[in-house]
Amino acid sequence: MNYVIIIIGAIFVNNIVLSKFLGVCPFMGVSNKVSTSVGMTGAVTFVMVLATIVTWLLQRYVLDPFDIGFMQTVTFILVIAALVQMVEIILKKISPPLYQALGVFLPLITTNCAVLGVALLTVQNEFNLIEGVVFSIANAIGFGLALIIFAGIREQLDLVVVPKGMRGIPIALVVAGLLAMAFMGFTGIV
Repeated sequence: MNYVIIIIGAIFVNNIVLSKFLGVCPFMGVSNKVSTSVGMTGAVTFVMVLATIVTWLLQRYVLDPFDIGFMQTVTFILVIAALVQMVEIILKKISPPLYQALGVFLPLITTNCAVLGVALLTVQNEFNLIEGVVFSIANAIGFGLALIIFAGIREQLDLVVVPKGMRGIPIALVVAGLLAMAFMGFTGIV
């Protein structure tokens, strides 16, 4: 039952983008096309899960035993940066079109505060390793859900007449706010 609460809470109630406002940069930047959003979701999921595993292990077996918890943020950022480099190399070889589509936003996963936030929240919530992995997967699904829904809405907005002053980012911000309000409807489920 604990895993169900973690999953529902991370995807809907405490959505990492729409409730905690972490990962807003790729949310706004990569959400022009659904296909790009799906690719970004995959990359973020991979990095988020691996980063959670590695940072949890580092926290548990290095930082806590040696009483160097003050190095947590720096250590976590270095781990995430290394993982993003690995994802970038893999994508460049496996899927060059996706690598090109993600462009500058792929290196931005390094500074994506959603990835760092999930790693830190896993430690702060005192999850064990399995709960931490479930938490990171659920947060990645929540991130992807918000990103893909938002990208679909933005694609539809390109097909309709929007007042000149609201085209582009202004209407995107209004839609993001409405989407965040829609997700607030899940508050109180868990």
